Amino acid sequence: MTRISALLSVLLLVLASCTTTTTAPTLGPDGKPLPRVYRMSARDEGKIQFRMLDSVNSLRTAAGDAPVQLNAQLNAAAATHARDMAVQNRPWHFGSDGSSPIDRVARVGYPGTLLGETISETYETELETLSAWMEEPSTRAILLDANARDMGFAWYQEANGKIWWTLVMGG
Repeated sequence: MTRISALLSVLLLVLASCTTTTTAPTLGPDGKPLPRVYRMSARDEGKIQFRMLDSVNSLRTAAGDAPVQLNAQLNAAAATHARDMAVQNRPWHFGSDGSSPIDRVARVGYPGTLLGETISETYETELETLSAWMEEPSTRAILLDANARDMGFAWYQEANGKIWWTLVMGG
């Protein structure tokens, strides 16, 4: 009998170790789960930019538009603005110095025409941000502008994980 009890005890311990426990997500003050932080590093920059470029071009192709290419000058204008939005702690199209998207594109020496700028303040990935932009008619129009030939894309991530995204289209 002792042998059977010992065997059952071992069996119960083995079964208990096989179970998984799930913890409920931590909720914020609004009752929604807190976002999972999407961390990016400097070595991810090219990968993230090209993932966004490929995704934008897939959407443009599906809409019958020509693909765009990354432009270093527009990337610089986007990076400047992403960082500046973080400094201002608000997502809007004007810089802390009063600059507009047109001013920023001119400052970096872009020879083409600014067609539009999309911005976002989020904890989400670049593809989740693109999806949100596509749901909004005004930002969707910028992404799918038939005159676009060049794209600039950059972000700034705060230490807490919050990301400020900027995408600029030029033609």
